[in-house]
Amino acid sequence: MTALWIPITIAAAICQTWRTALQQKLRGELSASAAGFVRFLYALPADALFLLGAAALTGTALAPPPALFLLYCTIGGVAQISGTILLIKSFGYRNFVVGSAYAKTEAAQIALIMLVLGVSLPALSVIGIIIAVAGVLSLSFAGRALTAKDLLAGSVQPAALCGLGAGFSFAVTAIFLRMASQALPPHDPVVVRGLMTLLATNLIQTILQGLYMAATNREELYKTALLWRRASWIGLASAIGSGCWFIAFAMTNVALVRGVGQIEIIFTFAVSKLFLHETLKKSDLPGLAIVTIGVILIAA
Repeated sequence: MTALWIPITIAAAICQTWRTALQQKLRGELSASAAGFVRFLYALPADALFLLGAAALTGTALAPPPALFLLYCTIGGVAQISGTILLIKSFGYRNFVVGSAYAKTEAAQIALIMLVLGVSLPALSVIGIIIAVAGVLSLSFAGRALTAKDLLAGSVQPAALCGLGAGFSFAVTAIFLRMASQALPPHDPVVVRGLMTLLATNLIQTILQGLYMAATNREELYKTALLWRRASWIGLASAIGSGCWFIAFAMTNVALVRGVGQIEIIFTFAVSKLFLHETLKKSDLPGLAIVTIGVILIAA
């Protein structure tokens, strides 16, 4: 059970890469907000089926969740929506590289928050998280001749600040969703607690973002319904990936999960090379190696 969270986290990273690739194909037809909304909306049926299936297989009787659980799910869900908005906003400053790179400091921010809260982490894991994040930043800035002074100056520009804010929001999301799973009956199987957290959070996010779109952009909301055939695949990938994330959160410290989750960037490069037929630069290889070393240290 202790080591099972590692392959589950890797599966989550693979599915997240798949979902992102599918979402990107819809960006030409939907706004960024609507493309993000379909992730929540069309994942709901799969979320419910996964939870019912897990409950049936484990013989778990589903009961109404406690109020504290719903509060944690709401905070985590809103934080995730806020992080997504900040990330998209960072791109609006015409600095995609800086914004996305600083958003990927999420794992390091989680580790820092955990340490501030007095939660101990193995020293090897902390080192691994730092190395993995450094590798991700190396890949993000590959090909850009940036000195330490350039990075320091760039870290206070709007794109970087929004990126850091997005990373912090995603860190808060992970922490509160683990707290939500821990608010459920401890005798329930981990997989059931993880999937219950997923369904509740996704439902809250769908309602909140759906109401917002209905009030501000009904045309885009209508488009999400017209594109249901393609959007449903995004929902399925999101449900599987998020389910794996949430189950992993319920099993171990979120800092470790997100640290190993940095391996997602390796899968992104693989998709870029194998499916988009983009050329992998030699300058990318050191960064990929650094991420791999960091992930191995965390897993160890």
